Amino acid sequence: QVQLTESGGGLVQPGGSLRLSCESSKSIFSLSALGWYRQAPGKQRELVAIIRSGGVKEYGDSAKGRFTISRDNPKNSVHLQMDNLKPEDTAVYYCNAGWNWQDYWGQGTQVTVSS
Repeated sequence: QVQLTESGGGLVQPGGSLRLSCESSKSIFSLSALGWYRQAPGKQRELVAIIRSGGVKEYGDSAKGRFTISRDNPKNSVHLQMDNLKPEDTAVYYCNAGWNWQDYWGQGTQVTVSS
C-alpha cells in the first residue's frame, strides 16, 4: 500500500500561481511514477504532470509551458508549480503513484481559479 499526502490548492485569481505537493509513504525510488492528474466537473480525469522512474517528466497538453513538476527525493515528494493559472484549470487535483504494478490515488485537493 502507498499512502499519499497532498497539500496546497485553494482559490487563486486568473494569472496567479499555486504550488501543490504530494508526499509518498514509500520511497520515491520504489515508485514507477509519482505525479498529478485532475478532474473538472463533467469531464474525464486527465494527466497534468508526472515523473516516471528514471526521472522522466511527462506533461499533459494543458500544463505545458505553465506548470513545472519537480522531485524532492529526501522527502519522497513531488511538487507541482502552477503559474499563469486560468479559469479552465479549475478542478480537483489528485496525486497518483505507481507501485507494485498498481495505481494509488490521493484524496484530491480543490484548485479554483476565479476572479
